Formats: sequence, C-alpha cells, structure tokens
Amino acid sequence: MLESIIKAKHIKDYKVWIAFDDGQEGDIDLTKTLKNRNGVFKPLQDINYFKNFKIENDTLSWENGADLAPEFLYELLQSTKLER
Repeated sequence: MLESIIKAKHIKDYKVWIAFDDGQEGDIDLTKTLKNRNGVFKPLQDINYFKNFKIENDTLSWENGADLAPEFLYELLQSTKLER
C-alpha cells in the first residue's frame, strides 16, 4: 500500500515535519538528499525555494515540477525513527 502525505510543514533548514495517512508522522532531514543534486532538484538547494513546497499527488512538490516520491519519504521517516 502506498502511503500519502496529508500534512507537512517546514521546520528549519532542510527539515520537514510530515504526517502520513496511516498515522505515521515526524521530522525528516532532506539535507543529504538534496546536496549536490542537479536538474529540477538544483533550485531546492536554495532554502527560500525549498520551504515553498506544497502537497500535490500525495507527496511534496515544488513549483518547478520537482517532487519526492511518497514511498521514499515514508522510508526516510521510518529509518529516522530507528536511528533515535
């Protein structure tokens, strides 16, 4: 089953709090994910651009067409929780 993002908000830097439709929620740090990326992800390295995401098609997306797969974000959240 694919989880969907139902809420998200910028915390600080490249950290985002995300809530999924199955009740899982928490902070995700996308610093490593966006570091040294090119193409549609390059503009996201500008923090002011990064924090202007929206929820579209069940995941985070940006005006330039960049988005991150919800299953990737869900897995990142789960691995973050295991590290704590």
